[in-house]
Amino acid sequence: MNSRFQSLLISPWLIFSVALCLRLAFLFSQAHQVPAEALATVPFQNEVGSVASALAQGQGFCCVFRQPTGPTAWLAPVYPLFLAGIFKVFGSSTVASFYAAALFNCLFSALVCLPLYYAALRIGNRATAMAAACLWAIFPSGILIPFEWIWDTSLSALLAITLLWATFRLADDTRRRNFILYGFFWGFSLLVNPALGAVFPLLLLWIYFRSNSSKLRRLGDISLIIFLAILVCLPWTIRNAVQFHRFIPVRSDFPFELWMGNNPIYDEHSRQMNRITRYEEVHRYSQLGETAFLEEKGRAAKEFIRTHPALALQLAGRRVVAIWMGTPSPWQDFLRADSGLVRFIFFWNALTILGVSLGIICLFLARRWFVLPVAAFPLAFPLVYYLTQVSLRLRHPCDPVLALLMGFAVTWPWLRTESHAIDG
Repeated sequence: MNSRFQSLLISPWLIFSVALCLRLAFLFSQAHQVPAEALATVPFQNEVGSVASALAQGQGFCCVFRQPTGPTAWLAPVYPLFLAGIFKVFGSSTVASFYAAALFNCLFSALVCLPLYYAALRIGNRATAMAAACLWAIFPSGILIPFEWIWDTSLSALLAITLLWATFRLADDTRRRNFILYGFFWGFSLLVNPALGAVFPLLLLWIYFRSNSSKLRRLGDISLIIFLAILVCLPWTIRNAVQFHRFIPVRSDFPFELWMGNNPIYDEHSRQMNRITRYEEVHRYSQLGETAFLEEKGRAAKEFIRTHPALALQLAGRRVVAIWMGTPSPWQDFLRADSGLVRFIFFWNALTILGVSLGIICLFLARRWFVLPVAAFPLAFPLVYYLTQVSLRLRHPCDPVLALLMGFAVTWPWLRTESHAIDG
């Protein structure tokens, strides 16, 4: 009985249960303070909610701004389809549909503990795995975001850490079946969040060099993964080509996001624009249609960057700070904050940066073979957001890997004494 109790205490399922309880407690405590009418509408007043509502009503993948503007490729398809399924069961934009979507978010976020535990176990020991999973259980963004955002964010975090764990598994077990499953899983993940593709080539590079197979076999395995990932995405890409008569692999909104982060509103000497309103942009989108609207925004963004290179670089620097600290001016915002929770999040973000930096250094010293796939997430994943616009929500898919690195840094002094932690 004693050994069974000890096994339970170090079980990843116990950590998962604690993580789920924390997320559910936050969800219900916050939802209790919000009027039912707001819960039924506000969380779905975004692009995902609009497309999901259109899908649930049988209109197809369209109406990205809740207006009859026709087909859209603004979003990747999986999460809007998933939310549409919730709307079909619980009704479009109802309190029940909010709770269903938020509960799934909580489940996705808590499930992160399992692949995170086993990924950390692969690069460290049981203490590393426990530390990483426990850190995720209390990770502020992991608790807040399932309630705050009805989006693919929590699911993307689960997919990201599962991809990392699957990459480690693939290096240990090189049966062809595993490469096939890995390729299909990558394709599905890209249809949830194409931004995950930033780490795809780096993980493939690591698999190639880590494998003990012949060069020809390694090239064949990597080609198979790429082929299957493309194959999964291909029906959606063909649909986009038919609807918009141009090549859109998964989603089309990058020109708009680039313009949102690079436009005259940031130039204090410009008289072109002093504010951006959703109404004006939606009206313009409705006038031009999606393709022409995005082409216009793309040209405007490139022109702004070309004519304001110093300002564009400064804005990119501010976005780097914002994605890691939450705001472009964290110290001033920390001092101005009158909420203990907000101040704690600023403190946690600073602690995360320190822990991740130490984790990468310690990983290089102890298991340097694993630096590339692990560091790929904090280093490569946010790059596209440095060009566009940022928030902690957008960084969230790589947060489980940050917890892994922090857990590795915490347990590194003990790992140094173990011989298996040196043979990377």
